[in-house]
Amino acid sequence: MLETVPSPALLFDRDAIHRNLALMLKIVGGDPSRLRPHIKTHKCREILSLQLELGIRQVKCATIAEAELSAIAGVPDVLISYPLVGPNVSRFFQLIDAYPETSFSTLVDCESALSAFAGSGRGPVSLFVDLDCGMHRTGINPGEAALNLVRTLVTNSDFRFAGLHAYDGHIHDSLLEIRRERFAAVVSLVENFAAQVETQVAPVPLIVSGGSPTFGLHAEHSAASQRPWQCSPGTTVLWDAGYGGNYADLPFERAALLLTRVVSHPAADAPEEENNGEGLICVDLGHKAVAAENLIARRVFFPDLPDAIFVSQSEEHLVLRIKDPVNWPVGAPLVGLPIHVCPTVALHQEARLVSKRSITGESWAIAARDRRISI
Repeated sequence: MLETVPSPALLFDRDAIHRNLALMLKIVGGDPSRLRPHIKTHKCREILSLQLELGIRQVKCATIAEAELSAIAGVPDVLISYPLVGPNVSRFFQLIDAYPETSFSTLVDCESALSAFAGSGRGPVSLFVDLDCGMHRTGINPGEAALNLVRTLVTNSDFRFAGLHAYDGHIHDSLLEIRRERFAAVVSLVENFAAQVETQVAPVPLIVSGGSPTFGLHAEHSAASQRPWQCSPGTTVLWDAGYGGNYADLPFERAALLLTRVVSHPAADAPEEENNGEGLICVDLGHKAVAAENLIARRVFFPDLPDAIFVSQSEEHLVLRIKDPVNWPVGAPLVGLPIHVCPTVALHQEARLVSKRSITGESWAIAARDRRISI
């Protein structure tokens, strides 16, 4: 049925997704309460339903739309792990009103952010303190200012101190020994600050931490920690060619594929001897179909053309130099693996399903790719 799918298209391998979810659960010892997967990777209600079937009742997300999709899917506990400012604060309160059966929380990393959440009249707002554990993107440095922020959450009836959040997205070393060493610095920082909070302010209800490359390390540590601790990987559900086989301790499968087709043979009439048997093909996989934040050769990998040279890419076209282009006539399908799956998925309205290496005819909407669903 491949010939019935228009290109470019996003494909999800349903069987691989099931296996990846099972592996995520296995890594946390089979205890779904220790998992809070980030949904930014898939933005898909059907995957949320699969997680709920496994007992995973809490998620992390980055946008109001992702949070709303989670509530629509029936997820009871949703953390928006992104600083909310401006109109997004009022949208957050609209979520709370519209979906009373879901518990919503978000992050703060400075005192000045708190005033927007005060005086809502809805009862205390659940807020995590976001710690900067080395990535220097968001978060407050553990220290006196962070302790004062926790004190404010604890002593002000407008707020509920939900716990600590720490994302170590700066750690993505392939070698486990190096990752483990860098992880140890992060976890020491988080644990030491949690101890300070507990000694000087109040108990820490929960720690939410980690991304995908350090998932196994956070799971290992959280099993031994005396504190409630949840791991929050995201890419693990779909994986990608960027992570690929770089992490021997995380044998996840690449479950997201890109279908493209050859649409042209540029300069096909050039003398063969000038090209040493090589030639150009153009496929319909432009910036609008695969994440383009990386250098051109690090956007998609084609297993059937491992030596392809990436010549140029524009909105709808990708030009490759390959050996024996005659083997790839106009109209020929080509399957690629996205290097960075999360922003690639967001470029597609739906994912066509694959099972047992065949197109099933089903599709799943990437429902939270939009910035707004209803709120």
